[in-house]
Amino acid sequence: MDVTLAFDVYGTLIDTNGVTRLLVSMIGDTAPDFSRLWRDKQLEYAFRRGLMRRYRDFGVCTRDALEFTNAFLKTELSGAQKQRLLDSYRSLPAFADVAPALQALEAAGYRLFAFSNGSAAAVGTLLESAGILARFVDIVSVDEIGTFKPDPDVYRHFLERSGVAGESAWLVSGNAFDIIGAVSAGMRAAWVRRKGDALFDPWDVEPTVTVNSLSGLQQAIRRYTG
Repeated sequence: MDVTLAFDVYGTLIDTNGVTRLLVSMIGDTAPDFSRLWRDKQLEYAFRRGLMRRYRDFGVCTRDALEFTNAFLKTELSGAQKQRLLDSYRSLPAFADVAPALQALEAAGYRLFAFSNGSAAAVGTLLESAGILARFVDIVSVDEIGTFKPDPDVYRHFLERSGVAGESAWLVSGNAFDIIGAVSAGMRAAWVRRKGDALFDPWDVEPTVTVNSLSGLQQAIRRYTG
């Protein structure tokens, strides 16, 4: 069976904690706490905008989350510092396992798509900076339909854009909410659990397979599909 892989970008291919190094130079030891809260609020704002049907692109959610985090933690970042942090989202690093795994999957005949809450332009710039853009057939963005994962419409949109049926399409994500959304919409899903203490949400939905890194993805899919 031909398999199409839809890779989540932020937190799966790209390490959003890469911004922490820049934060350390600005605010010191509180940088990890700042980075975590910024990421949490970024996702929260996307979820809320999706539910309220008040869509603005992911860059707006990122900017608003930065403003909240700066105010909540009283870090008093300057306008120039905040802009540097936002600009850093265009060149965050890929996880170390990503490039070799994508190369192997492409060579094995899988169709690879980037599938993101980010706009196609922002994701394209980010993947090019990370040196992995050429591995993908296309970028499918929620921006095309004006809502966010895990809205079921997003996963249906991916299936329509990629021209595959749910059982032939796998979401690959490090985010539990994304896995649950994809499985609920009829796709198969591989959860990338890079941290051993990462918890999956205790819902009645489970990943199709779980891997510790992308290097184990091909074997896990082959084992499942036989």
